[in-house]
Amino acid sequence: MAGLTKAKKYDWKDSNLALFGTPLEREIKKKSAETEKAWHVVNKTDEEAIFIWRIVKFVPTPWPKEDYGKFFDGDSYIVLNKFKPPGEDGFEYDVHFWIGADSTQDEYGTAAYKTVELDTFLDDKPIQHREVQGHESDLFQSYFGTIELLKGGADSGFRHVTTEKYEPRLLQIVGGRNNVLVKEVPFCQKSLNSDDCFILDFGKKLYQMIGKNANKDEKFKAITCASKMRSERHGAEIEVVDEEGATEEEVKQFLSMLPVTCPEADANDDDTDSGITKDVKRLFKLSDASGKLEFSEVAQGDIKKSMLDSADVFIVDTGDHLYVWTGKGASTSERKNSLSYGHNYLLQHKNPLRPITSVMDGREGEDFFKHAITVA
Repeated sequence: MAGLTKAKKYDWKDSNLALFGTPLEREIKKKSAETEKAWHVVNKTDEEAIFIWRIVKFVPTPWPKEDYGKFFDGDSYIVLNKFKPPGEDGFEYDVHFWIGADSTQDEYGTAAYKTVELDTFLDDKPIQHREVQGHESDLFQSYFGTIELLKGGADSGFRHVTTEKYEPRLLQIVGGRNNVLVKEVPFCQKSLNSDDCFILDFGKKLYQMIGKNANKDEKFKAITCASKMRSERHGAEIEVVDEEGATEEEVKQFLSMLPVTCPEADANDDDTDSGITKDVKRLFKLSDASGKLEFSEVAQGDIKKSMLDSADVFIVDTGDHLYVWTGKGASTSERKNSLSYGHNYLLQHKNPLRPITSVMDGREGEDFFKHAITVA
């Protein structure tokens, strides 16, 4: 696979998160929080647990536990982590809405609204997060170890894998430090590179390609992923091609099973996901003290807790993550528009796909103090 480079593509679009704080959002929150049956399962267990719902026709639908860690790029999901901090009796929550690259505006808009609704149902205890496909936060990835991204979605009629009627697909295994992503990529040679691992999936026959520059985590996940697929299919055959030790003929034979180019490739290829360059931290304030909402930068560099004022909302841009901090005394207008301002800020700057975390004054969590501000 000499000369091959990583395929870089992300088809992003504007979100309707700007509707947060409008009468529509307030009406949904008011009428739906207690009547949404999907949320009641959270209180039916007194154990720590992960809950996942997929948005199907504006409705949060429980995602099968056997498919946890699998996400379709045409969908949006809500993921709730219910846990007890060490030494404490009460439960805490992290709630994430995950946006697939090809999810519709209706789907990811509903996921965003329903995340606010779930927060209301749980008495405003959860810390809220926005996740975008391929740019998931470390916290989100930690729930699964491996995230598998697949083509399709609710509108395309998702079905579980069957070997009797099956279309070939190519999976890429990429990542490191126990957070490894398994994603479906275009079925062609152009998708391959020497830095990752790949699984060529024909249903009952699996070909595992180990790139010569792949790291140990990618290699391990490729093995475990292929083994899991074999088990699910009651004994699918696995053939391994290690690029570093394979003969030229073996590599050529593997490549021959894939088209050279991708028929679906288009002009939208870009370097959006080429990696994030960390900038100096920046602190912004959202306040309506003047009688109207004003968004202004107040500091750069070392952001200290003493710079935050409980009367307002503050946004911390770390360069690879955005934290929206809401003070206890923030006005209704500031609270309602905080996530919208954070989202719109990212749309006007580089790296708009990075995660957003919304935290409350006094309930920030360890991650906020570790990555966003200095306690001083």
